[in-house]
Amino acid sequence: MRAKKPTQVYNSLEITAMASDGYGIARHEGMVVFVEHTVTGDVVDVRITKKKSGFRQGTPILFHKKSELRVEPVCAHFGVCGGCKWQSLAYEDQLGHKARQVYDAFKRIGKIEFPEPEVILAAPKIYHYRNKMEYTFSSARWLSQDEIDSGKTFEDRNALGFHIPGRFDKILEIEQCFLQDDLGNQIRLFIRRKAREMSIPFFNLVSQEGNLRTLMLRNNRKGEWMLCLMVTDFSNEVKKLLEQVRDEFPQIKSLNYAINTKRNDSMTDVDPIVFNGEPWIDEEMEGLKFRIHPKSFYQTNADQAYALYCKARDYAGIKETDVVYDLYTGTGTIALFLARQAAKVIGVEYVQEAVDDALVNAERNGIANAEFFAGDMKDVLVDEFFKTHGKPDVIITDPPRAGMHEDVTKRLLESGARRIVYVSCNAATQARDLAILDSKYKVSAVQPVDMFPQTTHVETVVQLDLRD
Repeated sequence: MRAKKPTQVYNSLEITAMASDGYGIARHEGMVVFVEHTVTGDVVDVRITKKKSGFRQGTPILFHKKSELRVEPVCAHFGVCGGCKWQSLAYEDQLGHKARQVYDAFKRIGKIEFPEPEVILAAPKIYHYRNKMEYTFSSARWLSQDEIDSGKTFEDRNALGFHIPGRFDKILEIEQCFLQDDLGNQIRLFIRRKAREMSIPFFNLVSQEGNLRTLMLRNNRKGEWMLCLMVTDFSNEVKKLLEQVRDEFPQIKSLNYAINTKRNDSMTDVDPIVFNGEPWIDEEMEGLKFRIHPKSFYQTNADQAYALYCKARDYAGIKETDVVYDLYTGTGTIALFLARQAAKVIGVEYVQEAVDDALVNAERNGIANAEFFAGDMKDVLVDEFFKTHGKPDVIITDPPRAGMHEDVTKRLLESGARRIVYVSCNAATQARDLAILDSKYKVSAVQPVDMFPQTTHVETVVQLDLRD
């Protein structure tokens, strides 16, 4: 039997910086070491868990010194859940790290010159700010090392919570989450308790057995809620469970379920079914009402979304004669937000259901100068499309984390728009795209926006102007 390699430990490493994924950065004999659960100023002994040619990765096993930047995390699941990696870091310092993350990416990847950074837009709420949370049921609850070492037999391994980082099959039981309004915790715990009492089987992703799969909760700023329960079978027990949820929580204005017998939990190709109430809830912004269905995309921090859209509008500098293109428009939120300033707005989105929502939102808000089209961006934005709908004066683009396809950036370069406003949730891919656009468009302004306090994520709004 091959002997197990001894654990390697690096002693007394000082954390000197923070990486964009939330790890602390230290050095050992010239080698970069990424250390989880640490902040700048910590001095720790580190057990190495991963070795790569250019770096090491590890976890702290002893703190010789704790940083003055540390604060006490409010969540009992901190350090295990993985969702709020910076809860131990004071909020002001989180903002500083996020601003540096953006500008470092722009210089290192984009290799572009840009103006002095503006102050990052801080969030008005650093907890209870999310309007959407998704939880997973599992009959294979994750056990802590202490539980494993205890030697006990745990007959009830049912859990309703989040995936353990890096494990698709293990779910951490969540008692209290601080990201959404506390009513979300009450609804989740009620469902978990009733499901156990009724012996409804929790799903197992490995064996593909069980009934309860996922729980999605959304709420709006008016205090109205939406729930969608994903199951493999709409059994009589599931029906009774939803009836009890309906009676217990009148705040739920849209109560839905979805039947999914696939091997994965994706909602993309699953149709929600209304059990009680409406198939949507509304969100409002500057008098505009946006209809949100279970599968609709909407910014998960509604208060900061408004701040972000205002900044995008400021950067766009739209004139009443302008044709504006809103790329990756989703349900048309930004497009409709800008339509009152423009002659015409054209929204383009890959997902047909989102375009359907955008058309409904335009009609409900009495906006007649906004049109929406579904299709792959690089295939839609061709010369014929520009000829039919008019060449853009201003382009707003808000792509997913992967950024824009290279063919899309080429279409933007060919568009002749006098200004592009690029909104992104990933500074690295945004910097890559800005480097491509740099041949014709210069960066005139940059504004990071903190949409996700306690996490490492940051949104960035960039204004680009056509070069002379």
